[in-house]
Amino acid sequence: MGYFSSLYASELPHRAVAVYMYLHDRADKDGKCYPAIGTIAKELKLSRSTVKRAIVDLEKTGNLRKENRWRENGGKSSNVYFV
Repeated sequence: MGYFSSLYASELPHRAVAVYMYLHDRADKDGKCYPAIGTIAKELKLSRSTVKRAIVDLEKTGNLRKENRWRENGGKSSNVYFV
């Protein structure tokens, strides 16, 4: 099949598969991307809560690593994701 064969064969819910494919599509050559939860939700036509659950699913299975990002003034920015 291809790159996503193991993802298709996994027991991940469809929400997690959709979010993973979205992040993979937007990742740079190092597998890093940083879209906001709201952006992911809007573009995939999912709720913010569903996207957050999908990210937790992907982190639990080791398909995704998430790190917090911070602004210079100490405010929270979007997360950075590694696929």
